Amino acid sequence: MTTTTLAVLVPLLPFLGALTGLLLGRTAPGFVRPLAVLPTLASLVLAAVVAARQGGDNAVDAATELTPTGSVPIELALHIDGFAALTAVLVATVATCVQIYSTGYLRDDPRYPSYAALVSLFTSAMLLVVYSGDLMVLLVGWEVMGICSYFLVGHYWETREARAASLKAFLVTKLGDVPFLIGLFALAGDAGSFRITRILGAVANGGIEHPTLIALLLLAGVAGKSAQFPLHTWLPDAMAGPTPVSALIHAATMVAAGVYFIARLLPLFEASQAAMVVLAVMAAVTMAGSALAALAQDDIKRVLAYSTIGQLGYMTGALAVADRGAAVFHLLSHGAFKALLFLAAGVIIHAAGTNSLAAMSRMGRLRDRVPDAYWTMTVALLALAAIPPFSGFFSKEAVLGVAEHVVTGHTEHAPAAAGWIVLLAGLLTALLTAAYATRLWLLAFRGHGTEAPDHGRQPLTMTAVLWVLAVPSLALGGFAFRVLPDWFDGHDLTPTLTTSVLGTGVALAGGLVTYGAWRHTTAHAARVPLGAVAAHLGADAGQVEAEAIAGHEPAYGDIAYAPDPSDPGRLLLGPLHRPAAAGFHLDAVYSALFVRPVRAGARLVRFLDREVVETYVRGAGTLPRWLGAAVRRAQTGNLQTYVSALLAGTVVLAVAAVLVATGA
Repeated sequence: MTTTTLAVLVPLLPFLGALTGLLLGRTAPGFVRPLAVLPTLASLVLAAVVAARQGGDNAVDAATELTPTGSVPIELALHIDGFAALTAVLVATVATCVQIYSTGYLRDDPRYPSYAALVSLFTSAMLLVVYSGDLMVLLVGWEVMGICSYFLVGHYWETREARAASLKAFLVTKLGDVPFLIGLFALAGDAGSFRITRILGAVANGGIEHPTLIALLLLAGVAGKSAQFPLHTWLPDAMAGPTPVSALIHAATMVAAGVYFIARLLPLFEASQAAMVVLAVMAAVTMAGSALAALAQDDIKRVLAYSTIGQLGYMTGALAVADRGAAVFHLLSHGAFKALLFLAAGVIIHAAGTNSLAAMSRMGRLRDRVPDAYWTMTVALLALAAIPPFSGFFSKEAVLGVAEHVVTGHTEHAPAAAGWIVLLAGLLTALLTAAYATRLWLLAFRGHGTEAPDHGRQPLTMTAVLWVLAVPSLALGGFAFRVLPDWFDGHDLTPTLTTSVLGTGVALAGGLVTYGAWRHTTAHAARVPLGAVAAHLGADAGQVEAEAIAGHEPAYGDIAYAPDPSDPGRLLLGPLHRPAAAGFHLDAVYSALFVRPVRAGARLVRFLDREVVETYVRGAGTLPRWLGAAVRRAQTGNLQTYVSALLAGTVVLAVAAVLVATGA
């Protein structure tokens, strides 16, 4: 087969698997798991073959016009360069791991057939985005991912949290998609085509009249899809869905789509220095803010969600300093260790026999219970914290290194202001990332929470996947920075001495300070009298003592702010802990600025409709009803009455005629 044919099959196979699963899932349950795993696995094999054939050389281009439009044509086009080839391998790898993992994680779920089909459809949509060479076809995959996320996040629709989270994810991303769509049409109007290659050619020739406006419109859609400030608030709430879905969304689909989109059209953004500075500011606020929020979360999945937001901030930061090689390198590295983190967290949650037990303050002593999750999550957290020689170190240093090059004037593709913003925010985020990664490891595996019931060993399909993902989390960066430049426009990805020393130094400092704070709070917690705990919780001291004797952690008050005396995050953040735990109250701000005014407007419209419009309609019907009643009373059926009325009318007409004649 030709490379083009193989590339077409890569997104097509998961789509056919999804379609077949939706049609036959309930009638042929024995085929559900093969239909979930085999098409995605075949897609992975084909994606690897396409990548091997492409080899980082000239891009593979193929196109056919879908239908005449009379204006800007829409084409079914492929554009596979080194970025697309490797990103597709990442997507297919993570999706295959998620499908295999889900066969064990959701083995007793009655809605598994629809879940597996939607995961396959999600995978197909992301692969379409990766391989597409036409922006309108890319938009199809972009929007299909949005609807898949709505259904998958709301998989447990019986719970209020899942319903609210799925709706929030859909609406917030659609809020960004509206200006995104306007930007796509404006871009195609200037370039005369939706083909990515022709658009980039128009950018190079100065054919785009309003690059700043178009870039900012497109950034709105990227902010929504890739959960960047200020449209990032949907992603932490999306943890209400099944944990494997979180791994898929966070590691390889949905949120990666926005970063990949900017990487595809980076020359357009480079044409506007204002857009690059805006992108740098967005990345910096996202990085630092999400890292602070992660340090205050108690739910392990919310910690990882805010971590994803921050790591995506690194990727957009690399794009803000005009290096898509560093951005996609971190995208690949992050995809491996973030998928591992979520799936390991799923093993921990699954071991507790519930999908909702994710509070780290209630964990602890899990090392012997879930050894596979313990060791693999340790590897993933070290990669997340960018500790050498783990993969996250090399990809994160590539981002910091290119920011340093912009600051020192070694490249003129991005403004110096963007370089300073990304470099300083990146170093601060490296400190905070190591801090919350250390905190997560300490609370989950060495904490003093209540030990959940032991539900035995986890299925092999779950634990084996963890070790598969641990390999790239540990070893990907060590050789990738030497090999990937050949795939990524030849840009050097070798770590620089300055940023390597600074980045590793602040990461080690963050981890050590957090460990010291944990030791201090743990020692202090042992000396806290029960009366003080009860007073802090507003509970009865006797009841607290009884629960402590029984081995249970007191559970009073709002769980989001329930005091955990061994939590180092409280000590490190101090007065920032409460607002950080609430995501700095951005949801409350949006509620005040948007939700409440819209609801007030809806109430006004309802009032006007009920009290004004309906009153007019009721009034318009009342007069004919009264006239009808009057006429109905005259219809008595009495012949004498009719004759009398006729005579009276005749007399009246005669008198009127005489008066008229006399007057004449």
